[in-house]
Amino acid sequence: MFTPVHTSLGALLLFQGSSGLLIHNGAVLGISSLLSGSMFNPNRDNIPVIAGLVSSILPMYLLAPSLIPNYPAAPHSLASVAATLGVGFLLGWGTKNGRGCTSGHMLCGLSRLSPRSLIATALFFTTAVITANVASRIPSCDHIPCYTPVYPSSSELVFMTGSVLLSAITNFIVVPKMLHRCEESKTVFSYLAGLEFGLGLWISGMADPAKVLRFFAILSNPSLWDPSLALVILFGIGPSLVAFLTQKPGQKSAKGKESAKPTLAEGWRIPTATVADIDWRFVAGAVAFGVAWGLRGSMSRSSNSSHGSSTHMGTCDHDRVYAG
Repeated sequence: MFTPVHTSLGALLLFQGSSGLLIHNGAVLGISSLLSGSMFNPNRDNIPVIAGLVSSILPMYLLAPSLIPNYPAAPHSLASVAATLGVGFLLGWGTKNGRGCTSGHMLCGLSRLSPRSLIATALFFTTAVITANVASRIPSCDHIPCYTPVYPSSSELVFMTGSVLLSAITNFIVVPKMLHRCEESKTVFSYLAGLEFGLGLWISGMADPAKVLRFFAILSNPSLWDPSLALVILFGIGPSLVAFLTQKPGQKSAKGKESAKPTLAEGWRIPTATVADIDWRFVAGAVAFGVAWGLRGSMSRSSNSSHGSSTHMGTCDHDRVYAG
């Protein structure tokens, strides 16, 4: 169902987490690179963010369990297991060779006006839409048009609004005024950024693969279309773009001077690859990721949820854990 309030507030949390990590720590919140880094090269730059993402299930479970999606049971048949592994391979190979997924390319890359991320997003988004309409069984909404809006209960609204306000106070007031530029402060905010981003995925509905698939349904069956994902673009990418244009992180001034340092870090860690670096692997990776996304609606899944289900189906990596 269309969730205008949930998704808008969740998208603001996605903005807070991703833009905050860029402005304060000088880093891009690309989940695929963070997850692979935490597995093969664990350090202070990736482990705290992943810990924040995974632990976002706790406030959801304790304070707003109604916002946690219902996931299908784990596959038991040989065919289902093979299909899951196949999609997992596509997802892992795609994010590796496409150099990112929806978090790094779409949420963070587009807001940084990266031509390379624009090309990647166009490739995997178009591929996902085609795949979902041709090869996926898009779930219905119990005989009700999926574009029918539903609104939060009072308790859900209090939790979501409180999360957004607390996140804004932390990012815009507490961090600049109370934390100093050092490794300890950077580590603390890395965790908070991951927590904010994780809550954003839950609240926006992007942790629900069925909801993501329904956004693609407009081509084949408009009654199944859930326009919620458009609000993630509006309230997630939009504010991040404004922050990038006003703060100009990592950019030189018109006089050639280096930009100011991040709030908590000594330098910027922003991707420098350009369109000239695009090769066939990049294109094939983006397409492969789009196929996997369109088949399962899973932009990301963390196998570490306390529910044993996907925590982060809004950005890219459950199946990558299995596929390597």
